[in-house]
Amino acid sequence: MAPLGGLARQPRGFGVVLFLAALAPAAWFVYAVLSDLFFGSSYLGTDPVKAAEHGLGEWTLRLLFATLAITPLRRITGWNWLAKHRRTLGLFAFAYVSLHLLTWALLDVQVGISEYVGWADVKKDIFKRPFITIGMTAFVLMIPLAVTSTKKMIARLGRNWRRLHRLAYVVPVLGVFHFWMAVKLDITEPGIYGLVLAALLLWRAREARLAKASAAAA
Repeated sequence: MAPLGGLARQPRGFGVVLFLAALAPAAWFVYAVLSDLFFGSSYLGTDPVKAAEHGLGEWTLRLLFATLAITPLRRITGWNWLAKHRRTLGLFAFAYVSLHLLTWALLDVQVGISEYVGWADVKKDIFKRPFITIGMTAFVLMIPLAVTSTKKMIARLGRNWRRLHRLAYVVPVLGVFHFWMAVKLDITEPGIYGLVLAALLLWRAREARLAKASAAAA
C-alpha cells in the first residue's frame, strides 16, 4: 500500500520531536516535585511525591503501549520508518520505570534518608505486598530488554534476541496488574489501560495466526 499522506520517508525533525515529547513529562515531574517540596508550590497537589510516583508509572505504561503500537501503525499507514523508533520508546519506558522506582524508594519510602527505614524493610515490603512484587518483577524483566537493545547485542544474540524480547508482551501485562492492584478503589483508569493493552495483544495474536496460516499454505 502507498504510505499514508505520501510519507514514504520520515519527516525531517521527527526523531527530535519524538525524543523531546517523550522527555517532557519526566522533566515536568522532576521540576514539579522539587518545586512543591522545596519552594512551596502546589503543582502536584497535597502529596507531590505520590502524584509524581503515579504519574511516572502511568507514563511507563503509555510508552510500553507505544512500542507495541508501532507495528500496527506501520501496517495501517505504511510508514515503515516508524520501526526504528521502537528502541527509543522502549528505552524511555525503562527510564520512566527507573524514575518511578527511585521516587518510591527515595522519596516515598525514604530508604537511606529516614533513620527508621532500611533496605531490609524495603525488601520485606516487596515480598509482603503483591502489587509491589508484581511491579518489581516487571522492572527486573525490563532490565535485559534495555541492555540488549543495541545493534551490537541484536547481532550477538541472533535468534535468541527475538525470544528474549517476547518479554515486551509480558511486562505491560504485569504493569497493568500492578496499577490495578495499587489503586484499590476506583479501577476505571487501570481498566482503560487494560482494554487498550488487550486490543494491542489481540492484534498481535491475530497477525501471528495469519502468518502461521500463510506459511502453512505456502
